[in-house]
Amino acid sequence: MSIELKVPVVGESITEVQIGEWLKGEGDHAEKDENLVEIETDKATVELPAPVSGRIAKLLKHNGDTAAVGEVIGYMEESEADPAHKEAAAAAQAQAADMIRTPAKRQAEILQGGSRAAAERPKAAPVADDKKPAAASSDEKKPAPPRPATDRGLVVSPEVPRPAKPTRQPERPARREAIPMPLSSASHGSREEETVPMSPIRRRIAQRLVEAQHTAALLTTFNEIDMSAVMALRSTHKDVFQEQYGVKLGFMSFFVKASIDALKLVPQVNAEIRGNDIVYHNYFDIGIAVGGGKGLVVPILRDADRMSFAEIELTISDLAHRAKQNSLQLEELRGGTFTISNGGVYGSLLSTPIVNPPQSGILGLHAIQDRPVARNGQVVIRPMMWVALTYDHRIVDGQGAVTFLKRIKDVIEEPMRMLVEV
Repeated sequence: MSIELKVPVVGESITEVQIGEWLKGEGDHAEKDENLVEIETDKATVELPAPVSGRIAKLLKHNGDTAAVGEVIGYMEESEADPAHKEAAAAAQAQAADMIRTPAKRQAEILQGGSRAAAERPKAAPVADDKKPAAASSDEKKPAPPRPATDRGLVVSPEVPRPAKPTRQPERPARREAIPMPLSSASHGSREEETVPMSPIRRRIAQRLVEAQHTAALLTTFNEIDMSAVMALRSTHKDVFQEQYGVKLGFMSFFVKASIDALKLVPQVNAEIRGNDIVYHNYFDIGIAVGGGKGLVVPILRDADRMSFAEIELTISDLAHRAKQNSLQLEELRGGTFTISNGGVYGSLLSTPIVNPPQSGILGLHAIQDRPVARNGQVVIRPMMWVALTYDHRIVDGQGAVTFLKRIKDVIEEPMRMLVEV
């Protein structure tokens, strides 16, 4: 009996999907609940599990094809598998179950796992760095002497004197006109083109960026931050932090904390426009822009104001890892009241980020560079970072935007403010 493989309901208002990679081909066996195909939506990539144990009989849709929710994309024939295959499928099923844990449960587990791993982690052996490179051998081959000059194509030895030139030069043949040779197509390299369908996530990103440009009054303000204090604090505590929590102490947790502080000071940046109303959010769901396997995604740190530095770093690490694996859940991408985007990890020095509608602000971080700055009448070198705040001028005025970014600067340059709340 043939079993239909249908596109499942993958989210609110989503009626069409794109077929990604088939994990099983025609004739392959799959155990019940083993993933068969990746289904791409405009928000995330989900996987369709096998409804029964059996053989893939026929595929109706292939990579890049579009399909409607509820449409049949293939058929299975129910059958039993050998014990070895069952064991492998059970492991895959356990891994799939691990991916559908709730974000809150996952966060608690990674915190416990980080502490446990730190307790069990053996001390790393010191790296030997005092070895000198081996000296070059004495019989190393010397570079070949330059090729001797030639006379009419004949090699003339430098030890043999060249014969005297004749008093009268022989007659030369009539000069021929140079005929231009056509350039070889290989000199231009390959000029092939490839057309691939735009993924639903990329289409959605393009749609939302254009939407933001057309519907919001976007403006960007800039400031620069001296990163000396944060870098010194991080350098002092990073080893103990990583040993205790199993994750590196990065700069993102400092900026998340500083952003929450600034959002409390300027609540308009944490608000949105709905029709003719302004909705102020009394919670802080911070989106962190990360590069995923299918494009840029913005998973959300829910109630980030209640999270510790370790919880922020562990959660961001987990979200970034699963973004690259295209295994984020839809609920982890929904909502968000403010976004932070760190282009500095790619080397960006300055940019104007675009807000993620219906949010009213986005903070752009950039690369840290040693630059000369004036301190107490002296020119000194400091690690500096440009930061940018793009905001919706319909709801946030210039004074509020500048105040917000100045607060970020003050908190990062004096990180103890985060602890004493001044």
